[in-house]
Amino acid sequence: MRVGILIVTLLVIVGCEKKVAPQKAQEPEVHTESATNWTAKTELFMEHPPLVAGQTSRFAIHLTRLDNFKAVAKGKVEVQLFKDGSAPETFSTDAPSRPGIFGVNVKPASAASYKLLVRLTSADLSDVHELTGVAVSATVAGATHEDGPLLADLVPFLKEQQWTLDFATAVVENRDLRTSIRAPAEVKPRSGGEAEVTVPFNGQLVSSRLPIIGERVSQGQVLASLLPPTSTPSDVSSLELAKSESSLALQLARKDRERAERLVNSGAAPGRRLEEARTVEATAEARLKASESRLAQFDASRAADSNANGSKLFVLRAPIAGVIQQVVAAPGANVKAGDTLFKIVDVDRVYVSAIVPESELPLIRNLSGAELEVPGIEQPRRLSRLISIGRVVDPQSRTFPVIYEVDNGDRRIAINQNLHIRLLIKGSGLGVALPESAIIDDGGRPIVFVQISGESFQRRAVRLGVREGGYVQALDGIKLGERVVSKGAHLIRLSAMSSQVPAHGHVH
Repeated sequence: MRVGILIVTLLVIVGCEKKVAPQKAQEPEVHTESATNWTAKTELFMEHPPLVAGQTSRFAIHLTRLDNFKAVAKGKVEVQLFKDGSAPETFSTDAPSRPGIFGVNVKPASAASYKLLVRLTSADLSDVHELTGVAVSATVAGATHEDGPLLADLVPFLKEQQWTLDFATAVVENRDLRTSIRAPAEVKPRSGGEAEVTVPFNGQLVSSRLPIIGERVSQGQVLASLLPPTSTPSDVSSLELAKSESSLALQLARKDRERAERLVNSGAAPGRRLEEARTVEATAEARLKASESRLAQFDASRAADSNANGSKLFVLRAPIAGVIQQVVAAPGANVKAGDTLFKIVDVDRVYVSAIVPESELPLIRNLSGAELEVPGIEQPRRLSRLISIGRVVDPQSRTFPVIYEVDNGDRRIAINQNLHIRLLIKGSGLGVALPESAIIDDGGRPIVFVQISGESFQRRAVRLGVREGGYVQALDGIKLGERVVSKGAHLIRLSAMSSQVPAHGHVH
């Protein structure tokens, strides 16, 4: 028993004393080269294996239009390698393998440091990207190296995602921004841009159709027809008698005028006799028409006839052009003098009244302009026509108004709508600025995403300053000339929050 235990112990000791075979050193993996470049027209993002003399490397060239940040869908792409004292080596493809991605086989002739040109030619767009210091190695071993240090917080976002989504970038530039006061504001009708249509006397509305709320009317347009009351609305027999008497008087006057014409033509009577007969006839004819009109007016009011044939109607017209805000009327209704039937408001030109705290009154002395923040519009609307600066502080709210006139021809704002206005103050300075749309609220802290390469982005916290014209001053966290995501920054943030690395969908 003891002998068995001893044998087992010896075997374990011998096994432990065996040396572990040294592992073979792991060779560095082949590193894919990439490059990103921008011109005024396009963005180039290019990926390819290391270049080796005499060997073919497949280039995946991604081209993006900078006018809409969509893929370049067609065209010819050439890759040219330039070396001092030698003719350029040219490699090309006549069409993209898929929209935005051009596959080009490049086979350098010799090892050297080259200048590389990527030339795009199409019917509507031509551009050239220039890259210098492109190395071509003599052997595969010479072209193989380990990856360099990676930047922290890089977020991948593929070109295929950028092209299909609402995405854009912008270059950080110096801008002259003014300090501002952001205040709530209310939209009001302009002076002379609001009118009421009232009834001048008692009567009856005989219009078959009245304007409806929200309908646009022009100045002078007929809104309604008013039928005045008759002088003796209950004595219809008197009206009919007056009509008959007028008709008979006209017949007698017409016969007398015909008789006078014959006498004057035969020389039996002077010309004055004919003139007197014609005057009597005209007077009788006018009386007949007046009696007929009074009778028709009575019939119309009694039957509520909207056409009021033969009656004299009084029309109500729009005093200004605008939109019907209120209608207090109905066809056929009896109305009294002084009643308001319609309210009209001009919505094409309106006033925006800013509600400014009294503590800001000293700054308003240097007021140099204003911007209106309109919901649904990214860029604020610049205001130029200052109407007035209130000099009376409201004792309740401790505020005073600053009123601007706004051209509202596109009808993007409404009367009595609550908005925000930014009052711009003189005394600004040049500073680094980026689009307001690039700012993302990340837990109460403003951040932006900087494009490091074609498909890599870095999260940056920024400290913001003054705002104007859709731009905001960046006091810290961003450098001049860097490119930030101005549209779709929230999509980059969602990608950064996702634990799943997106699959690379390029067709190379």
